[in-house]
Amino acid sequence: MIDYEVIILGCGPAGLQAAIHAARAKASVLVMGRRENSSISGTHMENYFGVSYTAGEDILRTGVEQAKKSGAALVCEDAVETSIDGENIILVKSESGKIYRSRALIFTIGITRNTLNLPGEKELVGKGVSYCVDCDANFFKNRKTVVTGNGSAAVSGALTLIEYTGDVSLVSDKINVDEKLLNQLKSSSIRVFEGNAISEIVGKEKVEGVKLKNGETIETDGIFIELGAKGAMELAGLMGIGMDDSFKYLAVNRQQETNTPGIYAAGDICGPPWQVAKAVGEGCVAGMEAAKYVKKFR
Repeated sequence: MIDYEVIILGCGPAGLQAAIHAARAKASVLVMGRRENSSISGTHMENYFGVSYTAGEDILRTGVEQAKKSGAALVCEDAVETSIDGENIILVKSESGKIYRSRALIFTIGITRNTLNLPGEKELVGKGVSYCVDCDANFFKNRKTVVTGNGSAAVSGALTLIEYTGDVSLVSDKINVDEKLLNQLKSSSIRVFEGNAISEIVGKEKVEGVKLKNGETIETDGIFIELGAKGAMELAGLMGIGMDDSFKYLAVNRQQETNTPGIYAAGDICGPPWQVAKAVGEGCVAGMEAAKYVKKFR
């Protein structure tokens, strides 16, 4: 039993174009994500065909309307977990805890530009500085940890860490997640430093603490920098989906297929150049191919 034939993660140009084409091909489609997380939100465009000078937000708003008119459903939540069950049905867990089932999945979540460029950050990568809770939580059992970020990646990451250690602090200038995920955070033992930010990572041979902009210092053995939504490494890497040699982008063929049947990717998550024209073209191909794939299960 599935909820939608195609689920698309990401609400930017690639994801919305994929939704338009998949829905017009008569597939049932769900788009998950927040359009304000798109890299073109808050920018202006003048190098896209047919567009002279237009606000990125206007393009995204129009894209959402087009996707809905084509028949796609949209949920303004990030995905926090993906998996495949024994019957090759794809499971996607939202930040509110709802699990959606589909036959095909398209990753269009862009890339996480997640460095903070803080003093001590570059020097201590791998020595207590990490960018992936799911990858490195096991190394911090019963140790002091700090997570920083505002979105679902940070909050769900902190909730994951609390299962490994009883000492987790979350530093965020403003938490922006679904109410259910926020309630999970509030009911946990995680210490929350909201309305604050980290100014420096302290340590010589390893992370020893972080300094906050208010002058306070938090002693810690590790800091997890989790900005925005869950990235490719967390969501796709743990499903066995192939990545490129740099381990930053998903590897796809000309049909935007990954190495896992039914799973596609488009846009920045597939690598440079970071252009809307490329994202839209790849989204078109991914949407059409995903719709074609799910037809064999009808």
